[in-house]
This record gives sequence, structure tokens and C-alpha cells, in this order.
Amino acid sequence: MKKLRPLIKGIVQLAFWLLVWQILAVFVSKPLLLPSPWHVLLRLFELMRQGAFWGATLTSLVRILLGMILAVCLGCLLAVLTSASKILYMLISPLLAVVRSTPVVSFIMLALLWLGRDVLPAFTAFLMVVPVVWANIYEGIKSTDTDLLQMAKVFGFSRPRAIRRVYAPSVLPFFLSAIRSAIGFAWKAGITAEVLTVPKSSIGRMVYESKLNLETADLFAWTLVVILCSVIIEKLAVSSISRLSGKYEARSVTT
Repeated sequence: MKKLRPLIKGIVQLAFWLLVWQILAVFVSKPLLLPSPWHVLLRLFELMRQGAFWGATLTSLVRILLGMILAVCLGCLLAVLTSASKILYMLISPLLAVVRSTPVVSFIMLALLWLGRDVLPAFTAFLMVVPVVWANIYEGIKSTDTDLLQMAKVFGFSRPRAIRRVYAPSVLPFFLSAIRSAIGFAWKAGITAEVLTVPKSSIGRMVYESKLNLETADLFAWTLVVILCSVIIEKLAVSSISRLSGKYEARSVTT
């Protein structure tokens, strides 16, 4: 029963907000302004029967995932380097702070001068995710219990073993938090870049054309696609990392 509680809770939350949406749609009574959930769902199924739907979704998915994966790798590397060197932290942290605080639209407009519109969504996702990953992993490394580190030194742990037995358990919660945030940021930034640059075969292009043609149901349907992709990828990523970390910890106990 405990395993079903999160599922039941999610269903109740979803049902509540769908009901609110339906009530608002009935109250407005203008599908052009606010289509009903059922109307949007029907339109989504219609779109899913078209080859262009899957082409656009897959293209955006690959672009955004590529940018996010590269950003996670670089963010982790920068976190390790800046936690080991105060000079590197002093040099790199202001730049990452600027990137994190600058509106994504500004970066898109600037990067559009140098990069092609097909590359820009991946680059934008990459740029927005790096500071998030770096900040979380850096905090995780710095929050590692110093007593445990001293104990590892006393018992003569090698560097790899100290990383495996001390640093990894401390950093893992921060890494999972970084992944959750990174996926949301990557999709928001990537789709925003697609809407502004309108590359061929992309979700952003479909969103832009839906808005241009006043196809509100299509606009809602494509927005729902973005939300579903983000949620599904987040669940898969967090579940996979948690499962792998469990196996890793079980193996490290025996070594």
C-alpha cells in the first residue's frame, strides 16, 4: 500500500488540476482562448498520427539531451576542479554566476550571431545547465563530513577508495537534485531557443506556428508534449542513477 501512495497522490493532484482547467474552460467558453482538456487531448492524439509529430519530437529530444549531457559532464568536472583549487574557484565562479543570472533570451540573441539555428537549442540548454550542475556538485563536495575524511586518512584509504566510500555518498543527493533541475532548465531553454530561431522539424517551430495561426489547441498539445518529455526523462534518469548508485554502494562495501 505504501508503494501505491505516491501514485494515488499523483492521480488526485492531476485530477484536481484537470477539473480546475475544465471549469475555467467552461467559464471562458471560448476554445480559441482556452480549450478544454478533452479537446487538447484529442488534438494531441491527432498530431501523434502524423509523421511530422514524431520527427519534431525526436529532433528536439536529441538536441536538448545532447546539450544537457555535455553540460552535466562539464559541470561535474568544473565542480571537482574548483573544489580542489581556490584560484580556479575565484576565476570560474563569477562567470558561472553571470550565466545563471542572465536571461536566456539574451544568450540566444547573442549566440544566434555565431551559431546556426539548428545548433543553438543544444547550446542554449548546455549553457543554462552547466551553472546548475556545478553549484550542486560543488556544494556536495564541500559538505562532505570532515570527520569521515580524517577517518579515511587515518585508516589509510587510497584516493579512489576515499572517493568511493566518503565523497560519493555525500555528493549523490546533490547530484540527483542537479539532474532534476537540469532537465527542467534544459527543456525550458532548448524550447525557448527553438521558438525564437524556428529550426526545421522541432517542437519549438510547432509551438511558434500554432501561436502564429491561432491554433490554441495545438499550442496546448505541444506544451503538453514538452511537459511529458521532461517528466518522463527526469523519472527515468533519477531512477536509473538511484539504481546504479545502490549497486555501486553494495559493491564498494566489499572492497
